[in-house]
Amino acid sequence: MSRARKSTSATLPAALRVEPGNTVGVVGAGQLARMLIEAAIPLDITVRLLAASEGDGAAQVSPHVLIGPPAAYTPLARLAAASSVLTFDHELVDIQVLERLEREGHCLRPSSSTLAIAQDKGRQRRLFSARGLPAPAYAFLREAADVDRFGGTHGWPVVLKAVRGGYDGRGVWMPADAPSAMKLATELLDAGIELLVEERVSIERELAMLVARRPDGECAVYPVVETVQRDGICHEILAPAPVDAALAAEAHRLALDVATAIDVSGIMALELFLSAGKLMINEIATRPHNSGHYTIEGSVTSQFENHLRAVLDWPLGDTGLVAPAVVTANVLAGPETVDLHRNLPAALAVSGVRVHLYGKAPRPGRKVGHVTALGQDPVETRARAVKAAAILANRAPVEAGR
Repeated sequence: MSRARKSTSATLPAALRVEPGNTVGVVGAGQLARMLIEAAIPLDITVRLLAASEGDGAAQVSPHVLIGPPAAYTPLARLAAASSVLTFDHELVDIQVLERLEREGHCLRPSSSTLAIAQDKGRQRRLFSARGLPAPAYAFLREAADVDRFGGTHGWPVVLKAVRGGYDGRGVWMPADAPSAMKLATELLDAGIELLVEERVSIERELAMLVARRPDGECAVYPVVETVQRDGICHEILAPAPVDAALAAEAHRLALDVATAIDVSGIMALELFLSAGKLMINEIATRPHNSGHYTIEGSVTSQFENHLRAVLDWPLGDTGLVAPAVVTANVLAGPETVDLHRNLPAALAVSGVRVHLYGKAPRPGRKVGHVTALGQDPVETRARAVKAAAILANRAPVEAGR
């Protein structure tokens, strides 16, 4: 242990000091960290958290919590000193601070260089282009006139994306035509938002791949799944995706290529578009991902357990499905006040579903939980998951295909 780590650890409260064994520090304390804790318990892994507040979902269920901003050096250094390895449940971090921690001898998985790619859509686009990987045409915007030039070359309408900080439909804009795109680009650029413009491809399906990867390069790849999106938000995950074997093999190849290119340690999610029968890469995440929540009940080894195994450099687990059909339906709060706990018994009455609530206060559009169902028939299994999620959220079930 480096001298810097010893001196920092000596000032820690007893609850945060490093203990013998395997201790994983997690930057962030949302639902992903909460589910990491669940996966850690059977393996006797201690998970320590850096939470923004005591009310964060994972902070509610853990005795090992440090409160502080995720981009500040001091709380990150304290967490790192109390952990065997540092990992993340979001990308809202300062890369320069992470680089400093690495120079001081702390172990970060994924590394600062990998996270720098994950938090920057522009760097991702450059990487995909350099490797000849299929992705929508794009350009960086310096002025609104760049949108007009791009649309003239690649066609209208176009997509505008914030280079950093976007998720769950945030930071992505789909203006209807050239005048509205020009107006919106001007407003966003004037607000200091760095932008990309991309061609708007015709999407047949949105797909996702998960790869667990150890520091030595060993990988375990999960089956390709379909993510059912509405208004830029994932509502359902269908495993396996209803695609042919050749396309699934191509998705597998792309996921391994990207995971190797960014030298990820832990879980990486690759989001894909199926357009005109061909795959195109949308973006990546280097952490457990919403598209992998089905793996808790639906896979031999969940994405959360494999993330912990990977960052600790342990052998990776089997990624196979345990049933012919696995469906997860996200629980999204609507505009009206919803009492999840009051609705829970009725949701649990739906046959064979497993409910996960995140300990988050409902607000419109917020993911507050998910439901997973396993079965033999994809249609019947999906209906059960969607029904239970709708009961929890006081919504009418959305029919398949909508």
